[in-house]
Amino acid sequence: MGSSVNRIVGVVFGAVYLVVGLLGFAVTGGVGFIATEGGLLLGLFAVNPLHNIAHLLIGAALLVAGIVGTRAAKATNTVVGAAYLLLGIVGFFLAGTAANILALNTADHFLHLASALVLLGVGLGAERVNHATSRTATA
Repeated sequence: MGSSVNRIVGVVFGAVYLVVGLLGFAVTGGVGFIATEGGLLLGLFAVNPLHNIAHLLIGAALLVAGIVGTRAAKATNTVVGAAYLLLGIVGFFLAGTAANILALNTADHFLHLASALVLLGVGLGAERVNHATSRTATA
């Protein structure tokens, strides 16, 4: 795992998102499952129980993929990064509406966009295979 950027990023981000998901439950007591306004994690990021579960699922997917192998980590980093890019953009339009079932706030949007940049950057850019070189090497 030491030489794979995708695996390292997957494991680190996965562990962080699992911890964030667990910590989120400490601030969402009494908050409705899909409440549009949630408790503040670290005094900044709004979360509700559904948002916490999403963090746990995403964290588990990233962590498991990072442990399984480079190909799995690369694919998962790319997919989760793309999803976070979409959520980071769409989130700005959801805040303050009944459709904000994850209790997103502005800090969440920017954190999702930052996560997207890292995950997509690593997923799409790291450990690229040069097919011409690999065909020559195996011929």
